[in-house]
Amino acid sequence: MFTPFASRTASAYQRINVETSMHTIDQHQLVSLLYQGLLQSIATARGALARGDVLTKCNSLSKAVRILEEGLMTALDREAGGELAANLDTVYGYALQRLILANAKNDDALLQEVARLIEPIAQGWSEIKHPQPQNAANDTLRLAAAEA
Repeated sequence: MFTPFASRTASAYQRINVETSMHTIDQHQLVSLLYQGLLQSIATARGALARGDVLTKCNSLSKAVRILEEGLMTALDREAGGELAANLDTVYGYALQRLILANAKNDDALLQEVARLIEPIAQGWSEIKHPQPQNAANDTLRLAAAEA
């Protein structure tokens, strides 16, 4: 398979690819990725819990907690977001508490609860339409047509 050097090199390239991807996506896409990562981490934790794989469960739930705390909660613009941001902060805080409790109690029902809570938010976020940026060629054509 990989030698230790090749493995380190492959790992470095993977980190560079992730970092490069993070710089080329917009904030909307980043939040979508956070939701996907959160839901995937919860699903992985549920599978690990069912198999009795304590290490994978703990690692997956740690990742989910980090996504909530360091990603989604940090990304909220509480000033511009007003009541919506405050409500999301409350939901994220509740989800965070439930994930911690689910980990401590090995409770799949709590993991399901968090997934059911986050899924509609993630779905709604993914359905938000972005205005298409106007490129210079379209602007030039419109100006030329207006002048004619």
